[in-house]
Amino acid sequence: MLSFLRWSAAGLLLLAGCAPYFHQPLSTQSARLGAEVRGNSELLRLPVPKEPVVAAVYKFRDQTGQYKPTTNGSSFSTAISQGTTTILMRALEESRWFKAIERENLGNLLNERKIIRSTRAEYTDQTGVKQPPLPPLLFAGIILEGGIVSYDANVLTGGAGLRYFGAGASGQYRQDRVTVYLRAISTSSGQVLKTVYTSKTILSQQVDASLFRFVNFKRLLETETGFTYNEPSEMAVKEAIEKAVQALVLEGIMAGIWEPRNPADRTGPLVQQYLHEKDDNLTYDAVGRSMHPRRAPLGIGLLAGTQRYAGDYRNPLLRPVVDLTLRYDGAAGRRWGAFANVGRGQLAAAQVFRQTYSYIEAGALWRLFPLERFTPLAMAGVGVTNAGLGEGQSVHWYPHGVIGLGAEVLLTDRIGLHLQVDQHLYLSDQVDRMSQGKYNDYFWGGRAGLIFYLGGRKARGGNGSNPSPGSPQSNDQGK
Repeated sequence: MLSFLRWSAAGLLLLAGCAPYFHQPLSTQSARLGAEVRGNSELLRLPVPKEPVVAAVYKFRDQTGQYKPTTNGSSFSTAISQGTTTILMRALEESRWFKAIERENLGNLLNERKIIRSTRAEYTDQTGVKQPPLPPLLFAGIILEGGIVSYDANVLTGGAGLRYFGAGASGQYRQDRVTVYLRAISTSSGQVLKTVYTSKTILSQQVDASLFRFVNFKRLLETETGFTYNEPSEMAVKEAIEKAVQALVLEGIMAGIWEPRNPADRTGPLVQQYLHEKDDNLTYDAVGRSMHPRRAPLGIGLLAGTQRYAGDYRNPLLRPVVDLTLRYDGAAGRRWGAFANVGRGQLAAAQVFRQTYSYIEAGALWRLFPLERFTPLAMAGVGVTNAGLGEGQSVHWYPHGVIGLGAEVLLTDRIGLHLQVDQHLYLSDQVDRMSQGKYNDYFWGGRAGLIFYLGGRKARGGNGSNPSPGSPQSNDQGK
């Protein structure tokens, strides 16, 4: 039976490891149109402009000088594409808000115009037919400057693995981040009209599994499989640049730098969505975790579980317990809080001891990640237990201390799933009606239940500096 289970486990491991190979390319692929990202669809949803702005881009390049990281240091290949000016020019065209004119290779353009003039002049001299002059070049109302200002490698790294008797699997991940700044400058005054800033993470993952086992004398079974996924850095840069163009258009609409064809679009759904995104962005930390208060200061919940008595009787039993719990943090998002519990349960050991009791307790609660959906937590407090010794007998009160560890995950912003393991230590050895040895009675317990959070939370922070979408400002783009 054991051999069968081992071979079954090895077979499942092998099948699971081979799953990625069902999707691997087995032949060459034809050229296709470049893959699009979500930012491109957002550009196409922008309002229609009243009149496109003539924009020039001289240089929008990688300003980091970052080389591609490797396991042994770094290589001589750059981590960021050096063709970001081309990516920006396409994004400007897709947005429909800008008429992009050639400035990156202006020398080539001017040389070609000289060739055209020279050719026409020679043709006129030879044939006597006068040729029309070249039309003048467009001049830009605004210049777009900026670039890739940061490439942070290994912003987040981690992984997990398990190996048992030569069989195991592991996974690793790494997250990098690229940052883009884009600014619009008026060519008539040199004023910086708007500056926007966007960032995009780049994810890399590796999963592998292996089996190394002697299945018989002088017979060794060894298998391994795995796959690696690296998000293309060019696609991440493309999405960050397209997001920057979208932000620049919407910021310009709100500031009155340029106008949409439909005046209602100045305060339309896309502008409101952008303002909400800016306000919500203030609650994210440097690695992209949402840090806004999720739990209201007041919570009430019902927990149920089981407890195991530890005292002077042998053969302790697991018995049920039910708690009504109250949580109070004072303000949403605080790490420290208070709790109060009222509960009822049993202590029992074999057939010689069984007791129903009620208790009330209170103490301090500490959450490791108070602003996240999942958080480990710890608690400590004191309380009293009400234990009756039987019909017609007096009721006794036993003080106790309680410590516990647990975790909570929010199913919604109002409902949390709570799990905990705790120990109740009595300050008396008489809880089980027997005093023997030098240790007081105590019990271990495990509980699970739902916490319902009531009341309001802190508003997601905003700095109040967003300009009013309808505020008039100087239109200085020099169209």
